[in-house]
Amino acid sequence: MFSQTEEQHGLHSEGGPWKFYPAKEKKDSLKNVLLVGDSVMNGFHQSVIDSLKKLANVDYWLTPRHLNSEHLFTDLAKVVSSNNYDVIQFNIGLHGWPEGRIKDHEYVPLLEKYVQTLIDNAKGTKLIWASTTPVTEQDKAELNKEINPTITQRNEWAAGVMNKYNIPINDLYGLVVDKLHMAKLDRFHWKSEGYHLMANQSVKIIVRELSKVQSVNVIDDCNVVWDSPSKNSLGSMPAGNGDIGINLWVEENGDLLFYLSKTDAWSENARLLKLGKVRLSLSPNPFNTGKPFSQELILKDGVIHIEAGNAKEKVSIDVWVDANHPVVELDVKSQKKITASVTTEPWRLEQREIADNTEIHSAYGLKTVIVEKDTIFENDKGSVMWAHRNERSIWKNNLTMQGLEGYLKKGKDPLLHTTFGGLIHSDKLLKTTPAKLESKVAVAEFSVSVFALTDQTKSLNKWGKEIGNIARKVTSESRENRLKAHSSWWQSFWNRSHIFVNTPNNEDKEKVANVSKNYNLQRYMNACSGRGNSPIKFNGSIFTVDTKNLDNRFAGFDADFRQWGGPYWWQNTRLPYWTMLEAGDFDLMKPLFKMYRDVLDIRKFATKTYYGHDGAFYIETMRHWGTFAESNYGHDRPDDLPLGTTVNRFIRYYWQSGLEFSLMALDYYAFTKDEKTLKELILPVVTEVMTFFDQHWERDENGKILFDPAMALETYNTAVNPLPEIVGITKVCSELLKLPETAITDEQRKQYSRLIAELPEIPMRKVDGKMLLAPAQEYSGKQNVENPELYAIFPYRAYGIGQPDLEIARNTFENRAIKETGGWQQNAIKAAYLGLTEEAAALTTTNLNTSNKAYRFPAMWGPNYDWTPDQDHGSVAMIALQRMLVQYDGDKIYLLPAWPKEWDVDFKLYAPWNTVLEGMIRNGEIERLEVAPSSRKKDLIIGWE
Repeated sequence: MFSQTEEQHGLHSEGGPWKFYPAKEKKDSLKNVLLVGDSVMNGFHQSVIDSLKKLANVDYWLTPRHLNSEHLFTDLAKVVSSNNYDVIQFNIGLHGWPEGRIKDHEYVPLLEKYVQTLIDNAKGTKLIWASTTPVTEQDKAELNKEINPTITQRNEWAAGVMNKYNIPINDLYGLVVDKLHMAKLDRFHWKSEGYHLMANQSVKIIVRELSKVQSVNVIDDCNVVWDSPSKNSLGSMPAGNGDIGINLWVEENGDLLFYLSKTDAWSENARLLKLGKVRLSLSPNPFNTGKPFSQELILKDGVIHIEAGNAKEKVSIDVWVDANHPVVELDVKSQKKITASVTTEPWRLEQREIADNTEIHSAYGLKTVIVEKDTIFENDKGSVMWAHRNERSIWKNNLTMQGLEGYLKKGKDPLLHTTFGGLIHSDKLLKTTPAKLESKVAVAEFSVSVFALTDQTKSLNKWGKEIGNIARKVTSESRENRLKAHSSWWQSFWNRSHIFVNTPNNEDKEKVANVSKNYNLQRYMNACSGRGNSPIKFNGSIFTVDTKNLDNRFAGFDADFRQWGGPYWWQNTRLPYWTMLEAGDFDLMKPLFKMYRDVLDIRKFATKTYYGHDGAFYIETMRHWGTFAESNYGHDRPDDLPLGTTVNRFIRYYWQSGLEFSLMALDYYAFTKDEKTLKELILPVVTEVMTFFDQHWERDENGKILFDPAMALETYNTAVNPLPEIVGITKVCSELLKLPETAITDEQRKQYSRLIAELPEIPMRKVDGKMLLAPAQEYSGKQNVENPELYAIFPYRAYGIGQPDLEIARNTFENRAIKETGGWQQNAIKAAYLGLTEEAAALTTTNLNTSNKAYRFPAMWGPNYDWTPDQDHGSVAMIALQRMLVQYDGDKIYLLPAWPKEWDVDFKLYAPWNTVLEGMIRNGEIERLEVAPSSRKKDLIIGWE
C-alpha cells in the first residue's frame, strides 16, 4: 500500500512493526473506523477495538511519520481511501518534535494540508483530532522542560486548525496532564491505567461521531424520490429554511415552478399570504414524457435534486432554501447548452372582494374581505422585483370593537405598511420585461437567486432598496461556502435526534417503514417553517397550494386559501411544539415563546379592562397581536352581553391556552436550563397567567376556588370546576415551585403553594362500578368532539406511567366518548402515556400511513378538521412515537414505556436536565444504550424490565 514500507523505520517501542493493521474480522453490518497514530495510540488501540466490537470494524495505522515525512500525503491518501470509513481519529505529533524536522512556520500549513488530504480522500467521513500527549522527564513524574513546550504549542496551533475545519478534538493531553503518575517515565509512554483513560475517552467521542454518521446516513432512507414530473401544484415538494418556504414541482412542458412563502407575510386582512409564484422555463425541454427523470428531496442536505433528459443532454437542477440567508437558490447544469427564462407570476393582479362563502373562511373573522393587488417594480434594471404592501389595516377596528381602544396609543399596528415580496437575480440571465429574466445566448450552467423580505417600511421604494441591499450582500459571499454551511445546518439538525423504526415482521414491514419515514418528514416540515417571525400555522403552515385541481367543494381557490384563516387556535398550534422537546429542536420553540411574550401587554390590558383585576388570560382563538378574531368576539353583539364576553360559545370561557403554554415553557426550561429564555420570555408570561387564575374566581364556603362560569375545553360549553383547569393549575404551580430560588420570589412561592391548596378535588364519575375521571364537577352543552377528562393524562401528566391510580386513567381512556384518530385527536398520545403499547402503536401507525391521496408528497396530511398540510395530524403521531419510547416525570426517565417488542428502533431523544438518550433496540432487546450525562443513568426506569 505504501510508497515506502513502514518496516524500514524499524520496530516501535512495544516491539511490533510500524504498519497498517486492518480489522481481523469485518462485518458488513457494522460501521468502519480508522485510528491513526504512533506508539501512544498503540498503547490503547486494542481497548478501543474491544469496546467498539458491536458497533464498528476498527482498522489502525501505526506510523512514525511526521508532517514533513517523505511520501506522507501520498500514503495517507491511500490509507484513508482504502475503505469507506465512517469515523477517523488521527494524531500526528510526537515524532515531529526534534528540532529541524518541522519549522514553526511550517506546522500549521502542513497540518492543514494533512486535514485537507483527509477531507479529499475520505469524503463524508467524520474526523476526530486526538491531541498529542504530554512528554515527561526520563525518571520523574514532571513535564519535560525541553520537549513539552513544543508539544503544548503545537497542540494549540492544531486546535486552531481543527476549529477552522469544524473537527472535534479528543483532548488526550488535557486528560492526563495532571495524572503524570500514570506515565512510564520513558518520556513518551504510559502505564496501563493511563492508556485505559485514553481508550475510554476515545470510545466515547468515536461513538458520538458514529451516531452522527448513522443518523445522517439513515435519514437517506426517508428521502422522497419521484421518477416522473408532476401535473400541477398538488404534486409539489416542500422545502424551507425555517422562515421562507417553497412548494416546488416540475411539469412535462419544460417548466419548474414553485410557490414562495414566508412565515410573516401578513396582509392588511391578517391573512398569511404567499409571496408569489416563480416559473423557470428551459429549452430544449428536458422533462418530456418518456425521457429519464428523477426528483429527490435529499433530507440530510436540505436540497431538492432534479435530473432529466438523456445522457448527452442531461440537465441537473439543485434547489435549496439557504438555511442561513433569506434566499432560494437554483443551480442548473446541462450537458448541452440550453436557454432559460425565469418569471414571477402574480395572481393578485387587481383589487377584488372575496364573495364566495367558502373562500371567505380563509379570512376567518371578517365580514367583508377586499384583497389588494401586488406591485411589480418597473425600474429595477437587473432584477425582477415584486411586493405586496399593506396601505390599510384591520388592527385598529379589531381593538376598538373589543373595547380595547385605550390600547391603540400604547400598541403599534403590526399590519400597516408591512411589505412583503421577492427579488429574482441571475448573473447569466437578462431582464427583458418587468416580470422576466431570460438568457440571450444558450448556456451550459447558470444559477438563479430568489430573495424574500418582509418589513414595515415608510414606503414601497424603501422596501425595494432594503431587499436590493440584502441581495447584494448575500451574492457577494461565496456560493460554494454558503451551500456548505447550508448542508452543515441540515446535517447538524438530523444529528440532534432521530427515530428510525423497522420490523422483521413482513406483514407490517411497509406500514412500520412509513412510521419511520413520515415521522422524519413531519420533523422536516417543522424545521422548514419553525424559525421565522411567526409561529407555525397549524392549518397549512407555509405550504398551502392552489386548489384549482382538487375535485371537492374547495376546488378553484388560489394558494392563499386555507380554512380557518389567520388566527392561532391554541388547541391546534400547541401540537407541533410538543414534538420539539424530546426531539431537541429547542430553537424551533422560540417563535412561539416570543409571540406569547409580545402579546402579554395587551392580554394584561384586556384582563384589567374586562375584569378589573390583575394577570393575563390568553384566549383560545387569537390574532397574532393578541386579541380575538372579530366574528368570535361578535360583529353584532346583544346589548346584554358583558364587555369581553364572546358571542362565540365555543371559546367563551376557554382559557386553557395560558396554562398549557406555561407548562410547555417550563418543560423547555427543565430540558435546557436556559436561564435567559426563562427570565425574558417564559416567567413574565407564566407569572401573569397564574395571577389571573388566582384572582379571577370566587372561593366557595370551604375556601376552594369555584370555577364558574367555565367550560370543559370546547366540548362542554357549561361547566363547574372543569378538570383541565384543576390539573393544569396544579401541574404548573408544582413546576414553578421546582425553579431555582432566585427565579421567583418568596411571595410567589407562597402564592403557588396556596393556589394548589385552594383547588377543588379532581372531578370523578362512576361507570359500571368503575371510578373514572370526569370532564368537570358539572357539565352540559356538548358541542365538540374532545375528551376533556383525558387532559389529566396529556398535557398535564397527573395520571400515567409511574403515577398513582393508573387503573383509573386506563379505565377512563377505555370509556372515552371520542375514540377516533387523525387531525388534532390525541388518543395515540394518551395511549402512550398510559403504557397501552398495542393501542398506541396502532393509532400512531394509522396516522403515519394516512396521507391525502390528492397530493403527492407524503406529509401533505389533511385537511381533516383544518387544512392541508395539517400540522396537527403529523405532530400528534410524532409526540406519540416519542412517548412510546421515552417519558419523563420529575427526575425520572421512563424508557420503552409503550414500545412494541416487535419493532426495532435506533433512537436519540432528549429528557430534562440536558439529558440525551441514544440507543438501539433489536429483537426485543436493548443492544446499545448511551445516557449523557452518565449521572442520569440512576434515574432511568426501563419499561421492559
